Amino acid sequence: VQIAVEGCMHGELDKVYDTMQRLEAAEGIKIDLLICCGDFQAVRNESDLQCVNVPPKFRTMNSFWKYYSGQAVAPYPTIFIGGNHEAANYLWELYYGGWAAPNIYFLGFAGVVKFGNIRIGGMSGIHKQHDYHRGHHERPPYDNATIRSVYHVRHYDVLKLMHVKEPLDIFMSHDWPLGITEYGNWERLLREKPFFTEEVHQRKLGSESAAKLLNKLKPPYWFSAHLHCRFPAIIQHGEDGPTTKFLALDKCLPGRNFLQVIDIPSNPGPYEIQYDEEWLAITRRFNSAFPLTRMPCTIRNEELDIQDDRQWVRSKLNARGAKTFDFVQTAPPYDPSRPVYNPPIAVPCRNPQTESFLQFLELPYLLDSSNPGGMFLAL
Repeated sequence: VQIAVEGCMHGELDKVYDTMQRLEAAEGIKIDLLICCGDFQAVRNESDLQCVNVPPKFRTMNSFWKYYSGQAVAPYPTIFIGGNHEAANYLWELYYGGWAAPNIYFLGFAGVVKFGNIRIGGMSGIHKQHDYHRGHHERPPYDNATIRSVYHVRHYDVLKLMHVKEPLDIFMSHDWPLGITEYGNWERLLREKPFFTEEVHQRKLGSESAAKLLNKLKPPYWFSAHLHCRFPAIIQHGEDGPTTKFLALDKCLPGRNFLQVIDIPSNPGPYEIQYDEEWLAITRRFNSAFPLTRMPCTIRNEELDIQDDRQWVRSKLNARGAKTFDFVQTAPPYDPSRPVYNPPIAVPCRNPQTESFLQFLELPYLLDSSNPGGMFLAL
């Protein structure tokens, strides 16, 4: 399977898809999938644009709205995670993952899916320690604080990923795992990005939570973005353990290293994005402890047995199949012929995909719930 990996999208879908098509023609290859490592900016309209944490001068619609509205169709199946510059209100609707547009799949705040028999996992956001143990308390409309904290990684989502036992083929994070520069040519990195020098030497560059997942999951491939440069590394897990090929990529700009195509061995197709049995079982097991508090909350770290959930999920998948629920529009798309100068304030919305997903797993809908106090969460 030929998989194209892209760094930070920043809403430039037209340019990335065009680059892929030109690459196919030049190299005589057929790309089967695009995966994007964050800052995707799935902005549907002017209201979404107000939920993206960027300076006003950078608030531009770019091209995602075309694919959301149906004016254009993604020429490749596309999977993306969130970064720190996203339409957070829309991604929150799809917390568990789902189609952000036809043929464009958001992996969720944390998630695992299958593409054929290739397992792809990922974690959205960036690590900020002061928010790590808080719950997902942010709701639109966001203020100056929550428009930032909404994309900060939470312990709850990392703990779910730490329970993945079956091998992954690919993992994506927006920011780099902490200490990853020790496994690549960090001297060259610092010549290109000298302002990273202090963080590299003090071992502060990157995400502690991503490093924990790297050491636990040990996937053959790990891709990141965020720092707007290309950086490869190879991690040997123990003396005789597996290796992980790490690659960070740049953002979509002329002359920048923002795209890489890799060839991963796979069984013959069909190549479709489908639910992953183990991840559904983990989701079902953990949902009762979904933290929604602004105050720090404690979640037990011990290993949980999910075999009963696994058997339950398997029976449901055998009955229904692993096909994902269909895309549904939940907001009016941008119309360039009718610009809105005073867009309405974004408000919480229940996405029918998410409702169907939770009904399938027989779980309550919690995304519009809140708990202002701290708590201890038992699983």
